[in-house]
Amino acid sequence: MKSRIIGTGSYLPENIRTNYDLEKMVDTSHDWIVARTGIEERRIAAADQCTSDMGTIAAQRAMDMAGVTADDIDLIVMGTITGDYPWPATACLVQENLGAKKAFAYDVSAACSGFLFALSCADDFLRSGRGKRALVIGAETFSRIVDWTDRNTCVLFGDGAGAVLLESQEGDSGVLSCHLHSDGKYFELLCQKGFGAKYPPSVEGIGAKLPFITMQGNEVFKVAVRSMTQVSKEALTANGYTSADVAQFIPHQANLRILEATTKRLGLTKEQSFINVHKYGNTSGATIPIAIDEANHQGLLKEGDLLLSAAFGGGFTWGSTLIRW
Repeated sequence: MKSRIIGTGSYLPENIRTNYDLEKMVDTSHDWIVARTGIEERRIAAADQCTSDMGTIAAQRAMDMAGVTADDIDLIVMGTITGDYPWPATACLVQENLGAKKAFAYDVSAACSGFLFALSCADDFLRSGRGKRALVIGAETFSRIVDWTDRNTCVLFGDGAGAVLLESQEGDSGVLSCHLHSDGKYFELLCQKGFGAKYPPSVEGIGAKLPFITMQGNEVFKVAVRSMTQVSKEALTANGYTSADVAQFIPHQANLRILEATTKRLGLTKEQSFINVHKYGNTSGATIPIAIDEANHQGLLKEGDLLLSAAFGGGFTWGSTLIRW
């Protein structure tokens, strides 16, 4: 039995914030942003939108593609670090929105690797025979934790959601394997320190900008490229394939320089690599499912194709999956 993707869906907010808009907000320029990140614009959630809203729409679109109803869902697992509340899990709010009464739901916190960690959880659940169908969602409202006066981080991130619907099936198609790693010694290079149990809410914490993401970009870049390359090779080797066998490489869309360095080290061509970071920026745990849905709607994923995905995020966390479409 394998976990096969039978439906995909995504949602991007209508509000587009371009690099030219950012030029009016912070000391930066369109050319500077494109040269260093490849990003031209990103989507920003409306004031009354949050992660559960976007995740619900993406999930419903995946269900509609698959032709299933909420009663058919056994599990909802969401990769997010920008949930509606500290708790309960945002996946529970999506479950309520969808009316998936028999499903159980929970969140996975693995930053930009969140979708792949969530996918691995759902795959294990279906392979065990405990359920038939699972919704896996990656959704983020990153604009709420970005310091829009910090030009090193605010140019990178955007909001959005993506989802896949997995069904347990016999046959060759489905998730072939997932490979997950983490190393907590690097956590301060990419993190959001407030507000949690270590730094509870305070006026001083707000003044110190603890609720906003901080990142040491150069150090993150080096570890990200190395880790995504290694974990991608791990997935290929585990299944007896090489880069030449990959139809589409859909990595976490962090920035174009990371994607180009990783694909080069893997020996992949531009035709094998799906990139949309220029349109949406880094939507953290949502980038991979958004890209999968977009590639699927463009007809780039055909039955029997090998799909390789890899991600890297705060924690540090990193992972990969190889899927037979």
